[in-house]
Amino acid sequence: MVPPHAINTKSSAAVLRAVKAAFEDIGSTASFPLLNRLFEDVTGMFAGRYPGYRAIDMHYHDYEHTLQATVCLLHLLQGRNQTLDKPVLAPRDWELAFMAVLLHDSGYLKKTDDPVGTGAKYTFVHERRSCDFAREYLPRMGVTASEIEDICAAIICTGPRSKISQISFHRDEARQMAFMLVTADYLAQMSAADYLEKLPVLYREFQEAFDFEQVPLEQRPYHSLAQLLEKSPGFWSNYVRPMLDFEAGGVHRYLTTAGQPNPYLQAVEANLAELRRGLQAGTG
Repeated sequence: MVPPHAINTKSSAAVLRAVKAAFEDIGSTASFPLLNRLFEDVTGMFAGRYPGYRAIDMHYHDYEHTLQATVCLLHLLQGRNQTLDKPVLAPRDWELAFMAVLLHDSGYLKKTDDPVGTGAKYTFVHERRSCDFAREYLPRMGVTASEIEDICAAIICTGPRSKISQISFHRDEARQMAFMLVTADYLAQMSAADYLEKLPVLYREFQEAFDFEQVPLEQRPYHSLAQLLEKSPGFWSNYVRPMLDFEAGGVHRYLTTAGQPNPYLQAVEANLAELRRGLQAGTG
Protein backbone atom coordinates (compact mmCIF):
# COMPACT_ATOMS: atom_id res chain seq x y z
CA MET A 1 0.00 0.00 0.00
CA VAL A 2 1.27 3.48 -0.92
CA PRO A 3 1.97 5.62 2.20
CA PRO A 4 -0.62 8.37 2.83
CA HIS A 5 1.82 11.18 2.06
CA ALA A 6 3.48 9.71 -1.04
CA ILE A 7 1.39 11.79 -3.48
CA ASN A 8 1.72 15.58 -3.38
CA THR A 9 -1.73 16.74 -2.28
CA LYS A 10 -0.76 20.39 -2.73
CA SER A 11 -0.86 19.70 -6.48
CA SER A 12 -4.14 18.83 -8.18
CA ALA A 13 -2.10 17.82 -11.25
CA ALA A 14 -0.15 15.26 -9.19
CA VAL A 15 -3.36 13.81 -7.75
CA LEU A 16 -4.97 13.68 -11.21
CA ARG A 17 -1.95 11.80 -12.57
CA ALA A 18 -2.27 9.20 -9.79
CA VAL A 19 -6.01 8.84 -10.39
CA LYS A 20 -5.55 8.42 -14.14
CA ALA A 21 -2.83 5.82 -13.59
CA ALA A 22 -5.28 3.83 -11.45
CA PHE A 23 -7.98 4.05 -14.13
CA GLU A 24 -5.42 2.86 -16.69
CA ASP A 25 -4.69 -0.11 -14.44
CA ILE A 26 -8.37 -1.13 -14.55
CA GLY A 27 -8.46 -0.68 -18.33
CA SER A 28 -10.50 2.50 -18.37
CA THR A 29 -8.50 5.12 -20.25
CA ALA A 30 -11.87 6.12 -21.73
CA SER A 31 -12.48 7.87 -18.39
CA PHE A 32 -9.60 10.31 -18.95
CA PRO A 33 -11.59 13.12 -20.62
CA LEU A 34 -14.15 13.10 -17.82
CA LEU A 35 -11.44 13.06 -15.14
CA ASN A 36 -9.55 15.90 -16.84
CA ARG A 37 -12.66 18.07 -16.92
CA LEU A 38 -13.74 17.13 -13.39
CA PHE A 39 -10.37 18.06 -11.88
CA GLU A 40 -10.15 21.24 -13.95
CA ASP A 41 -13.64 22.33 -12.89
CA VAL A 42 -13.23 21.54 -9.19
CA THR A 43 -9.81 23.21 -9.07
CA GLY A 44 -11.46 26.25 -10.60
CA MET A 45 -14.29 26.16 -8.09
CA PHE A 46 -11.95 26.29 -5.11
CA ALA A 47 -9.78 28.94 -6.81
CA GLY A 48 -12.70 31.29 -7.45
CA ARG A 49 -12.97 30.67 -11.19
CA TYR A 50 -16.43 29.11 -11.12
CA PRO A 51 -19.22 31.53 -12.15
CA GLY A 52 -21.25 32.75 -9.21
CA TYR A 53 -18.90 31.54 -6.48
CA ARG A 54 -15.99 32.91 -4.49
CA ALA A 55 -12.72 31.11 -3.90
CA ILE A 56 -12.58 28.86 -0.83
CA ASP A 57 -11.56 31.00 2.17
CA MET A 58 -11.02 28.25 4.73
CA HIS A 59 -7.70 26.90 5.98
CA TYR A 60 -8.71 23.55 7.51
CA HIS A 61 -11.38 22.42 5.06
CA ASP A 62 -9.35 23.80 2.17
CA TYR A 63 -8.72 22.36 -1.29
CA GLU A 64 -5.80 20.31 -0.03
CA HIS A 65 -8.14 18.48 2.35
CA THR A 66 -10.32 17.57 -0.63
CA LEU A 67 -7.26 16.30 -2.50
CA GLN A 68 -6.08 14.34 0.55
CA ALA A 69 -9.48 12.66 0.74
CA THR A 70 -9.30 12.00 -3.01
CA VAL A 71 -5.96 10.20 -2.59
CA CYS A 72 -7.28 8.12 0.30
CA LEU A 73 -10.36 7.19 -1.75
CA LEU A 74 -8.06 6.20 -4.59
CA HIS A 75 -6.14 3.86 -2.26
CA LEU A 76 -9.41 2.38 -0.98
CA LEU A 77 -10.64 1.66 -4.51
CA GLN A 78 -7.32 0.14 -5.51
CA GLY A 79 -7.24 -2.02 -2.40
CA ARG A 80 -10.81 -3.18 -2.87
CA ASN A 81 -10.06 -4.02 -6.49
CA GLN A 82 -7.49 -6.57 -5.26
CA THR A 83 -10.16 -8.51 -3.38
CA LEU A 84 -13.03 -10.75 -4.41
CA ASP A 85 -15.56 -8.62 -2.54
CA LYS A 86 -18.95 -8.10 -4.15
CA PRO A 87 -20.36 -6.14 -5.79
CA VAL A 88 -17.52 -5.59 -8.21
CA LEU A 89 -17.21 -1.86 -8.81
CA ALA A 90 -17.23 -0.92 -12.50
CA PRO A 91 -15.25 2.01 -13.95
CA ARG A 92 -18.44 4.09 -13.82
CA ASP A 93 -18.68 3.45 -10.08
CA TRP A 94 -15.12 4.70 -9.74
CA GLU A 95 -16.01 7.84 -11.71
CA LEU A 96 -18.99 8.53 -9.47
CA ALA A 97 -16.88 7.99 -6.37
CA PHE A 98 -14.37 10.62 -7.51
CA MET A 99 -17.19 13.02 -8.28
CA ALA A 100 -18.46 12.49 -4.74
CA VAL A 101 -15.12 13.06 -3.03
CA LEU A 102 -14.18 16.10 -5.11
CA LEU A 103 -17.55 17.74 -4.42
CA HIS A 104 -18.09 16.60 -0.83
CA ASP A 105 -16.98 19.95 0.64
CA SER A 106 -18.22 22.21 -2.16
CA GLY A 107 -20.90 23.33 0.28
CA TYR A 108 -18.29 25.49 2.01
CA LEU A 109 -18.03 27.69 -1.10
CA LYS A 110 -19.73 31.06 -0.78
CA LYS A 111 -21.63 32.71 -3.61
CA THR A 112 -20.29 35.95 -5.01
CA ASP A 113 -23.02 37.96 -3.26
CA ASP A 114 -22.02 36.50 0.13
CA PRO A 115 -19.10 38.62 1.44
CA VAL A 116 -19.62 38.10 5.19
CA GLY A 117 -17.38 35.74 7.14
CA THR A 118 -15.90 32.55 5.72
CA GLY A 119 -17.42 29.35 4.44
CA ALA A 120 -16.91 27.95 7.95
CA LYS A 121 -20.26 29.48 8.90
CA TYR A 122 -21.87 26.74 6.80
CA THR A 123 -20.16 23.90 8.72
CA PHE A 124 -23.41 22.42 10.03
CA VAL A 125 -25.21 22.56 6.68
CA HIS A 126 -22.33 22.14 4.25
CA GLU A 127 -23.27 18.56 3.33
CA ARG A 128 -26.71 19.68 2.16
CA ARG A 129 -25.17 22.66 0.36
CA SER A 130 -22.66 20.30 -1.30
CA CYS A 131 -25.58 18.24 -2.58
CA ASP A 132 -27.28 21.37 -3.91
CA PHE A 133 -24.06 22.24 -5.71
CA ALA A 134 -23.72 18.70 -7.10
CA ARG A 135 -27.29 18.79 -8.43
CA GLU A 136 -26.48 22.05 -10.20
CA TYR A 137 -23.12 20.99 -11.62
CA LEU A 138 -23.26 17.28 -12.40
CA PRO A 139 -26.00 17.15 -15.07
CA ARG A 140 -23.65 18.96 -17.48
CA MET A 141 -21.16 16.13 -16.86
CA GLY A 142 -23.64 13.58 -18.17
CA VAL A 143 -24.57 12.26 -14.74
CA THR A 144 -28.10 10.87 -14.44
CA ALA A 145 -30.58 11.93 -11.77
CA SER A 146 -30.30 8.53 -10.07
CA GLU A 147 -26.49 8.71 -10.08
CA ILE A 148 -26.60 12.22 -8.60
CA GLU A 149 -28.82 11.01 -5.77
CA ASP A 150 -26.34 8.20 -5.07
CA ILE A 151 -23.54 10.78 -4.91
CA CYS A 152 -25.60 13.02 -2.63
CA ALA A 153 -26.48 10.11 -0.33
CA ALA A 154 -22.75 9.44 0.06
CA ILE A 155 -22.02 13.11 0.75
CA ILE A 156 -24.76 13.29 3.40
CA CYS A 157 -23.12 10.31 5.13
CA THR A 158 -19.98 12.37 5.81
CA GLY A 159 -21.87 14.51 8.33
CA PRO A 160 -20.92 13.62 11.92
CA ARG A 161 -24.60 13.45 12.88
CA SER A 162 -25.47 11.08 10.02
CA LYS A 163 -26.23 7.42 10.54
CA ILE A 164 -25.19 5.57 7.40
CA SER A 165 -27.37 2.61 8.37
CA GLN A 166 -30.44 4.86 8.24
CA ILE A 167 -29.79 6.19 4.72
CA SER A 168 -31.30 4.39 1.75
CA PHE A 169 -29.31 3.68 -1.41
CA HIS A 170 -30.51 2.72 -4.87
CA ARG A 171 -27.94 -0.06 -5.11
CA ASP A 172 -25.21 -1.71 -3.09
CA GLU A 173 -22.50 -0.12 -5.23
CA ALA A 174 -23.69 3.29 -3.99
CA ARG A 175 -23.56 2.08 -0.39
CA GLN A 176 -19.97 0.97 -0.90
CA MET A 177 -19.17 4.40 -2.35
CA ALA A 178 -20.61 6.03 0.77
CA PHE A 179 -18.55 3.75 3.03
CA MET A 180 -15.37 4.71 1.18
CA LEU A 181 -16.14 8.43 1.01
CA VAL A 182 -16.77 8.65 4.76
CA THR A 183 -13.63 6.64 5.49
CA ALA A 184 -11.51 8.76 3.15
CA ASP A 185 -12.87 11.99 4.62
CA TYR A 186 -11.95 11.12 8.21
CA LEU A 187 -8.73 9.23 7.61
CA ALA A 188 -7.35 11.82 5.21
CA GLN A 189 -7.70 14.68 7.66
CA MET A 190 -6.68 12.85 10.83
CA SER A 191 -3.64 11.17 9.20
CA ALA A 192 -2.38 14.37 7.59
CA ALA A 193 1.19 15.33 8.43
CA ASP A 194 0.02 18.78 9.56
CA TYR A 195 -3.13 17.61 11.38
CA LEU A 196 -1.97 18.83 14.80
CA GLU A 197 -0.78 22.16 13.42
CA LYS A 198 -4.21 22.77 11.87
CA LEU A 199 -6.36 21.97 14.91
CA PRO A 200 -6.38 25.63 16.04
CA VAL A 201 -7.74 26.50 12.58
CA LEU A 202 -10.43 23.83 12.95
CA TYR A 203 -11.38 25.32 16.32
CA ARG A 204 -11.84 28.75 14.73
CA GLU A 205 -14.00 27.22 12.00
CA PHE A 206 -16.23 25.62 14.65
CA GLN A 207 -16.48 28.88 16.56
CA GLU A 208 -17.58 30.75 13.44
CA ALA A 209 -20.21 28.09 12.74
CA PHE A 210 -21.51 28.16 16.34
CA ASP A 211 -21.73 31.94 16.22
CA PHE A 212 -23.48 31.94 12.82
CA GLU A 213 -26.00 29.34 13.98
CA GLN A 214 -26.37 31.21 17.29
CA VAL A 215 -25.70 28.05 19.29
CA PRO A 216 -25.92 28.93 23.01
CA LEU A 217 -22.60 28.70 24.82
CA GLU A 218 -23.85 25.94 27.12
CA GLN A 219 -24.68 23.76 24.08
CA ARG A 220 -21.26 24.04 22.46
CA PRO A 221 -18.98 20.99 22.84
CA TYR A 222 -15.84 23.16 22.98
CA HIS A 223 -15.40 26.43 24.83
CA SER A 224 -11.68 26.73 24.15
CA LEU A 225 -8.98 25.36 21.88
CA ALA A 226 -7.63 23.44 24.89
CA GLN A 227 -10.95 21.59 25.20
CA LEU A 228 -10.94 20.63 21.51
CA LEU A 229 -7.38 19.32 21.85
CA GLU A 230 -8.24 17.38 25.01
CA LYS A 231 -11.30 15.81 23.38
CA SER A 232 -9.66 14.91 20.06
CA PRO A 233 -8.23 11.50 21.13
CA GLY A 234 -11.63 10.53 22.55
CA PHE A 235 -13.35 11.73 19.36
CA TRP A 236 -11.24 9.22 17.46
CA SER A 237 -11.51 6.27 19.86
CA ASN A 238 -15.15 6.73 20.91
CA TYR A 239 -16.72 7.97 17.68
CA VAL A 240 -14.65 7.89 14.51
CA ARG A 241 -12.97 4.48 14.80
CA PRO A 242 -16.15 2.60 15.85
CA MET A 243 -18.10 4.38 13.11
CA LEU A 244 -15.52 3.42 10.49
CA ASP A 245 -15.42 -0.17 11.77
CA PHE A 246 -19.19 -0.70 11.78
CA GLU A 247 -21.34 2.05 10.22
CA ALA A 248 -18.87 2.48 7.34
CA GLY A 249 -18.42 -1.25 6.82
CA GLY A 250 -14.80 -1.48 7.95
CA VAL A 251 -13.65 -0.62 4.44
CA HIS A 252 -10.40 0.79 5.83
CA ARG A 253 -9.25 -2.83 5.60
CA TYR A 254 -8.67 -2.15 1.90
CA LEU A 255 -5.75 0.08 2.92
CA THR A 256 -3.93 -2.85 4.52
CA THR A 257 -1.46 -4.95 2.58
CA ALA A 258 -1.20 -8.54 3.80
CA GLY A 259 1.17 -8.78 6.74
CA GLN A 260 1.59 -5.01 6.97
CA PRO A 261 -0.09 -2.43 9.24
CA ASN A 262 -2.60 0.04 7.81
CA PRO A 263 -0.53 3.17 7.01
CA TYR A 264 -3.47 5.54 7.46
CA LEU A 265 -4.45 4.14 10.85
CA GLN A 266 -0.79 4.21 11.85
CA ALA A 267 -0.53 7.90 10.92
CA VAL A 268 -3.71 8.75 12.86
CA GLU A 269 -2.47 6.94 15.96
CA ALA A 270 0.93 8.64 15.66
CA ASN A 271 -0.72 12.07 15.45
CA LEU A 272 -2.89 11.38 18.49
CA ALA A 273 0.03 9.96 20.46
CA GLU A 274 1.93 13.18 19.78
CA LEU A 275 -1.10 15.20 20.84
CA ARG A 276 -1.35 13.25 24.12
CA ARG A 277 2.34 13.82 24.79
CA GLY A 278 1.88 17.52 24.22
CA LEU A 279 -1.12 17.65 26.54
CA GLN A 280 0.74 15.79 29.28
CA ALA A 281 3.70 18.13 28.91
CA GLY A 282 1.41 21.16 28.97
CA THR A 283 2.31 22.19 25.41
CA GLY A 284 -0.73 20.78 23.59
